[in-house]
Amino acid sequence: MARRSFWAWGMEDREPSPADYTAMAERIHGRYGVSLPAPTPPTDADLSLRKPRFTPHPLVADFCSMDDHERAAHTYGRSFRDRIRGFKCDFPNPPDVIAYPRTEAEVTRVLDWCANSNIVAIPYGGGSTVVAGVEPPEADKVCTIDLTRLDQVLEVDETSRAARIQAGALGPALEAQLRPHGYTLRHFPQSFEFSTLGGWIATRSGGHYATNHTHIDDFVESVRMVTPAGVWESRRLPGSGAGPSPDRMVIGSEGILGIITEAWMRIQARPRFRASAGVVFDGMDAASEGARLVAQAKQWPANLRMLDPSEAEDFAGLDGEQALLIIGFESAEIPQGDNIRQAVAIARDAGGQIAEDDIVVADAAERSATSAGRQGAVGNWRDSFINAPYERNATIGFGIVAETLETSITWERWPAMDATVRGALEEALQRTCGGGRVSCRFTHVYPDGPAPYYTFEGLGRVGGELEAHAEIKQAASDAVMAAGGTITHHHAVGRSHRPWYDQQRPDPFAEALRAVKRTVDPNGILNPGVLIDP
Repeated sequence: MARRSFWAWGMEDREPSPADYTAMAERIHGRYGVSLPAPTPPTDADLSLRKPRFTPHPLVADFCSMDDHERAAHTYGRSFRDRIRGFKCDFPNPPDVIAYPRTEAEVTRVLDWCANSNIVAIPYGGGSTVVAGVEPPEADKVCTIDLTRLDQVLEVDETSRAARIQAGALGPALEAQLRPHGYTLRHFPQSFEFSTLGGWIATRSGGHYATNHTHIDDFVESVRMVTPAGVWESRRLPGSGAGPSPDRMVIGSEGILGIITEAWMRIQARPRFRASAGVVFDGMDAASEGARLVAQAKQWPANLRMLDPSEAEDFAGLDGEQALLIIGFESAEIPQGDNIRQAVAIARDAGGQIAEDDIVVADAAERSATSAGRQGAVGNWRDSFINAPYERNATIGFGIVAETLETSITWERWPAMDATVRGALEEALQRTCGGGRVSCRFTHVYPDGPAPYYTFEGLGRVGGELEAHAEIKQAASDAVMAAGGTITHHHAVGRSHRPWYDQQRPDPFAEALRAVKRTVDPNGILNPGVLIDP
């Protein structure tokens, strides 16, 4: 069976090939004017992990593993820092045991064993975290609990349009099970292929919709979670005003309160009607204004992405001077031609340019490369977005320092934030790499503000990537906080964002969260160090 790579994004058979490294070397030469040899990727033979410090109890042993490849693959997520350390086979603190429970009863069994044996328990979905959300803490015995065997759609309520789904279902498997019923969850983060429903809920994932249904919160009807103190399950309702919501405490809890085992999720009929347009603007400021006006018209397009000139050049094939506003609508019941034309009219009033022939409207009969969102600049961006995590694998080992960061801000503060964050990134890249590139796009757009997503890249020194990355990350995060943004819009807090999250959240809330954790996890075994101190 195909296995996950222990260092790269994706499966082992998608690790960079010699041709990928050759192409990357040519790109680096063209961009930075230097010629670099292709690195040699690691294999299992290069692994030398610390031996497990304990063995599984007989009650859980039949669904546990102490295999070195599995332990290495479960040590880190897939951020730049994670992939650099994995590429170097730097695994000083791997989990001792990987548990793969197949039922909720087995989840309870392994969690009870951890609680009674003072073993740290780390809930694990698809392992796509970029904020060290599953990384074992130092000096503790650790059992990572991989939920991917709990991967079934258990019920579909066609009347209420909801489904009861196990938390370990990866995105593709979840959608494959809903498809025969004619439904979809329609939550597509970039990590869709290697992330789970439980992970989306635990990290407050942002998905497909750029407006309105932006976060997984919008799809949750009720959640069931196993804690060391018992089962936490909310009543399944379309809405309730009965005090603070139990689900709101679970959503974004990042594995510190319990292990999500299943949830009732709002689903929808699969889209049959689509429409899209790529509107070109003279610069990012005008494109941002176009995005604001469309969002505040409350048409709720499924896709409303602003790409600055650098992003538009790299990923949509534009000239490097123009910004791009991608607009897309979809529906299972209603043709979307009128919606896209109204949105395009608003964008044109803000200075956008698009030929009438470049507005693509697709009805239920069209399922080809000419369908809405799959051709021209919009199609180029879509393909680049899907393939980006794989392409970044080939940068590892060349000394490239590249990463992303995301935030959100209200519209009136957006221009000042952009200047502050770009300035901090450019100065840090100059110090660490002698220069580099910074680009930005909006991943989500609200009536009151955008969610900017920055990408930076510089050519550092082979072997010094982590130090350069840490300095750049620190500067950018400090700038985000100084500008009044959030340290994370949809990537979660994990361990990487803790210093800035501690500044952002109110101190009394942290005390309240600690009190909840003491109640449901009295021994403090669940993911210690995430969100609050152990």
